[in-house]
Amino acid sequence: MAVEGSYREIVREIALDHYGYVTTKAAADAGVPAVELPKLAARGGLENVAYGLYRVPDIPPTGYDQFAEALLRAGEGAYLHGESVLALFGLADVNPRQVKVAVCRRARPKLPPFIELTRVNSEVSTTFYEGLAAQTVGDAILECRGRIETERLRDAAKRARSEGLLTTTEWQRVRTGLRS
Repeated sequence: MAVEGSYREIVREIALDHYGYVTTKAAADAGVPAVELPKLAARGGLENVAYGLYRVPDIPPTGYDQFAEALLRAGEGAYLHGESVLALFGLADVNPRQVKVAVCRRARPKLPPFIELTRVNSEVSTTFYEGLAAQTVGDAILECRGRIETERLRDAAKRARSEGLLTTTEWQRVRTGLRS
């Protein structure tokens, strides 16, 4: 029983750093055998969200949970892009119905309707915001041209600049990109 307790503690520590979620791979990397996660779920210590993905139910939810879940479901190398990056910071007054996730490799996970998976052909510059892999804010603003009004994108860029989300170089590149 002491071993199960320590497995539960390890899983909880992992989940605290990932918005309540833990993958079978992350648990195994931390020394928790993959067979232990279904056992913990059967005892109510975890909720099975998807194949290889669990959530610790007593970790309080945040506004970032759905983004984290979308990235974990999409798999390694996935990142937020486009409107989802803007939604992460409340820029451009967007509230997409789906979390937009990009991957550079072929992925065929069974995804719920709230996730839109896009395969991109080349590596793009990504960063981490709030611990979530994402396209840079500047690139996300430019990617949304044609889908969001230019004036709203300009306002989003100004706000992102004032909040320190765009460097001077990025700010100038975005302003130029929104003029064309």
